[in-house]
Amino acid sequence: MSGFKKTLLFVSLSSLLAACNDSNESNSSAENITPVPFNPVEATIADVHRSITTKGANCVSIVQSYLDRIEAYDKKGPTLNSIIAVSPTALQEAKALDDYYLKTGQLKGDLHCVTVLPKDNIDAVDMANTAGSKALTDNFPLDDAYMIKNIKAHGGIILGKANLDEFAFGFGGSSSNPNGGQTKNVYDLSKGPGGSSAGTGAAINASLALIGIGTDTGGSIRIPSAVQGLVGLRPSLRLVSQDGIIPLAPTQDTAGPMCRKAIDCAILMNSLTGYDAATSSNQRNDFDRLSPLVSSAAQYKTMYSVPESYVPAATESLQGKRIGIVKAMYAQPNSSGVMTEDGTLVNQAMEQAIAKLTAAGATVEVVEINDLSKIFSTYSSLSSYEFKTALTVYLQSTQSIFKSYADLQQSGLMIATFNNYDRDPTAQTFIDGYALNTTTRAPHVRGSLNSALDNTDAAGEFKGLSYDALAYPTMTALASDLGKGPSAGTNNRLSPFSGFPALSMPAASVTSTRSTYPMNVNIEFIAREFDEPTLFKIAVAFEQVNPARQVPVHTPAL
Repeated sequence: MSGFKKTLLFVSLSSLLAACNDSNESNSSAENITPVPFNPVEATIADVHRSITTKGANCVSIVQSYLDRIEAYDKKGPTLNSIIAVSPTALQEAKALDDYYLKTGQLKGDLHCVTVLPKDNIDAVDMANTAGSKALTDNFPLDDAYMIKNIKAHGGIILGKANLDEFAFGFGGSSSNPNGGQTKNVYDLSKGPGGSSAGTGAAINASLALIGIGTDTGGSIRIPSAVQGLVGLRPSLRLVSQDGIIPLAPTQDTAGPMCRKAIDCAILMNSLTGYDAATSSNQRNDFDRLSPLVSSAAQYKTMYSVPESYVPAATESLQGKRIGIVKAMYAQPNSSGVMTEDGTLVNQAMEQAIAKLTAAGATVEVVEINDLSKIFSTYSSLSSYEFKTALTVYLQSTQSIFKSYADLQQSGLMIATFNNYDRDPTAQTFIDGYALNTTTRAPHVRGSLNSALDNTDAAGEFKGLSYDALAYPTMTALASDLGKGPSAGTNNRLSPFSGFPALSMPAASVTSTRSTYPMNVNIEFIAREFDEPTLFKIAVAFEQVNPARQVPVHTPAL
């Protein structure tokens, strides 16, 4: 046994003995509580806290259980390659939380001893922020990103950094990079994990950490959530500070939770939000990218309708909820009129989800989104317009030896794909395209979505009662073969093009001739700007009547 492992074992046993001694000294009522052991497989935040408060486990043993799973499944066995780095301080932080609990009898916060795995494009001290690139292996941040500070303040433990497509370049990528290798789909190791938050998705699906954080420019939280059977939220633009996140397109970027249970994503959301005075927060007082930043916590909370908590009531149900189904966003036949097997299975899963929603008391009606085909064909992502400049701004605030996009390009350490992003901002095609996608796009898409949600016609007249959310399949196909980008379709664009929040969650598992294992299909709900609370209410209630998530067979309990 290595010296490192001996040290971990000593710390774990010492802490467990301390917990036992404390238990012996507790009063008689505490002695009557039955200890609840901790099992990391499919564990929830409530499970962690139940084990700690009943003295069935302490934080050191809980964190060690996840480290053991990483060792067994990420670098050995199925070799998921979902994690680029493990925190060197995770067990020390766990011991500090154990000491805090033994001293005060209280949990530090709603994330006490919750292992969190952020994507490796988010700053966290003591670990390099590499964005999956060989060029940034020495990019150690000076401080934590705003959201990481919040998570630690709430008692969370940053367990490590998750793998991704290099520089988060495109959810359609192969989810492989020179720094972290090829991430695999935990359900079927021969299938792709979805990108670009591939590592977060695979790790959370495999229970290598309790909850995760992804980033989403086009679909990079929701696509891996869809193929890995997770709940993933792309929050409203501006709501979550972008401080300490390596940018792809700041006008379109955001970060959000990825979890096995909707309630855990809601709890994590409490730590991801909050006013940040940093100039890189992107928390502006208007949707226009050039508008000034919000000036105070009070303005932030009022303008963005931030609740005291995103966690729904335990009694939340679907009774009375109104959902508009966008059937135009279902999988469609090809130009020859032929529907693929993937498309058929996705559409069948959606119909099963609608039946469950309706049976639980929700009203589900078919709706149309004005100019939907035009929206998808006219506009594009901003990454090729903003990445070059935004990355340079980030690098100038770090310890990286490279200080600009040009430096990285000249190093030869970036993948060749990024040469396509070395665009001339003075070219007329660049100017026209950027104006179209920053000035014209948002008002058009936001107007169409609000009209559909409000259930109004082109003249603004109400056609009926408004909807709480719209719904459609996250992807119009199933997971691709490993090494190929998923055939995701265009549905993922609605949220980033509008800035409205979208939540993706399991709808059903399907049987495909392309896999010997069940394959997951996710339904996506999109709501009005800053109406994340409604999305969490729908998701938590829908999970209760439709427990569609499947536990992967390749990563069982140790």
